[in-house]
Amino acid sequence: MRIEIDEDLCCGAGTCVLLAPDVFDQNDEDGTVILLDAAPGEEQRAAVEEAVARCPTAVIRIA
Repeated sequence: MRIEIDEDLCCGAGTCVLLAPDVFDQNDEDGTVILLDAAPGEEQRAAVEEAVARCPTAVIRIA
């Protein structure tokens, strides 16, 4: 699994961080997403897929 994000479109909701904190973080200044692990293991798949589904601006993609 490979994750791609579009930081420019992120609204800083933080849902991804709540669902997959080992994969995503937030910028302290503006709250936008920071990708901690672009290729997480399969044990993270369900959490990442949930983050993708719940992202209000659809900035997360699984490639």
